Order: sequence, then structure tokens, then C-alpha cells
Amino acid sequence: MADTISIPQAAYPKPLAVLRLLKPVTWFPPIFAFAIGCVSASGTAEVQWPLVLLGILLAGPIVCGMSQAANDWCDRHVDAINEPNRGIPSGRIPGRWGLWIAWAMTGLALLVGWQLGPWGFGATLVGIAAAWAYSAEPVRLKRSGIWGPGLVGLCYEGLPWFTGAAVISAGAPSVPVVIVALLYSIGAHGIMTLNDFKALKGDKHMGVNSLPVTLGPRRAGQVACLVMALPQVAVIALLLGWDRPLHAAGITVLLGLQGLAMRRLLRDPKTFAPWYNGTGVALYVAGMLVAALAIRTLGGA
Repeated sequence: MADTISIPQAAYPKPLAVLRLLKPVTWFPPIFAFAIGCVSASGTAEVQWPLVLLGILLAGPIVCGMSQAANDWCDRHVDAINEPNRGIPSGRIPGRWGLWIAWAMTGLALLVGWQLGPWGFGATLVGIAAAWAYSAEPVRLKRSGIWGPGLVGLCYEGLPWFTGAAVISAGAPSVPVVIVALLYSIGAHGIMTLNDFKALKGDKHMGVNSLPVTLGPRRAGQVACLVMALPQVAVIALLLGWDRPLHAAGITVLLGLQGLAMRRLLRDPKTFAPWYNGTGVALYVAGMLVAALAIRTLGGA
């Protein structure tokens, strides 16, 4: 696609501009999910700390950073309208450097992922493909209020969890690990839907069919809450079936607290979505840790 933005030219991007392009604040969720995956498979396995540290580097700065660079490059025309102070439309990342950085990070992700064994490398390939499918034409799944948040939820929660468990297991994670990671990935769709509220005006203008755009704020908030809650109910049921009643009780309490927060959220989803992202989401990820501790010895992961 030909560039249509008039970008002030400079020879190279400044290091701080590159760091901002990679958005370090977004690295924590996949790093945390990777660590959760390590915990969930650590009951009978010997921890290889060099591989764990390499996996943390891969999940956060490399793959997540690559996805941010790719997204900003693919969104440069939108950002020129909505957020002209971002690195690419402002010219702090000049010319095609945004694309080159995303490509370089993709190559680095492949190189590092290769060190994590076949299952870790396979998860890396899925993560890379998902990042580009989310942002880049002609696929650009971020235009969909169903596929876009679902893909981000998978990449922020499920894939890092799976990769961490694969690294610890030195092979395929156990069935309980895969099921619970998948359930929390599905629930993360609701979290990503709430995140779309902040871009409601811009998404309407640019034809991005997020759920807040297509359903309206109130119904989108209701759907997000339901999608977050139901997978946790399924996890509670599974833990009871796996003879982990105390862990199931812990997640039940956390879900109940989320329910109280959801009541406030649904009074005005557009206003309270940022507040919920700082409260209800913290309770959600705490439940992930409880679930990981519950299943760490199931099936020998």
C-alpha cells in the first residue's frame, strides 16, 4: 500500500522513539501468562531457568513488541488522523523504519523461538502469524469485533501460557493445562472488548466493527462481562472434578468480586471500562494464578 502521509524525513529513528513504538507497558500480560504457564507445568518437572528467561524475553519484548510495531505500521494512516503524535505519523520513526523494525523483530522471534523446542517454536509461529493477521491487509482481523479481540486474547493469555508450560515440560503440555489456558483465553475476549471502548469514536470513523461500535456500549459491556465470567465458571467446575476444591473456592471468590465490579461497570460501560481494567482484570488474572497452582501436578504436565 502506498504511503499517503507526509512524514518529516530523518536518517534514523531515535532509540527512545523505537522503545515507544514497542510499547513496554503492553509486555506485562504475555510475560505474566508465560510465567503462569511455567507454574502450571512445574509440579513434576525440573525448571530450566535459562530457557524460562529466554521465554520471558520472547513473550514480552520480542513477540509482543513486534506485534505493536506491526500494528502501528499498519495503522499509520489511521493514526495520522486519530493520534498524529505517535512515532510513525509524527516522523520520529521516519520513512519505512516502522515496517523494517517489525520485520526485524519477526526474524528475532523466530530465532529465539527455535531455542525453546518444537512446541515452543510452534507456539511462536502461531503468535507471529496472529500478530500480522490482526493488523495487516488483506486479513486485518482487528476490523472484526469477534475475531480481533479473540485473537488478541489468545496471544496475550493462551499462547504464552502454552509456551511456558511447553518450556517447563520440554514437550507438549498436559491436557488440563491446555484446557484451562484455552478457557482463560476465551475469557480474555471480554477484556479486549472493554479495551475497545477507548477507541469507540475512531473505530466508528474508520469502519472498525468492534463490539462497542456494532452493539453499542451497553450491550457490548454485557457481552464482555458474560464472556469473561462463563469460562471461569467452567474452570471452577473442572477443578472440582479434578479434586481441587480449595482452588475452586478461591476462584469462586475472585469471580464473585468481579461480579460486584461488573455491576458498577454496567451502569455506564463507556465511562467505567478503564476503571474495570484496573480492578476486575486484576481479579481475573489472580484467578489464572490460582488455576495454575491447582493443575501443576495434574497428569504430570
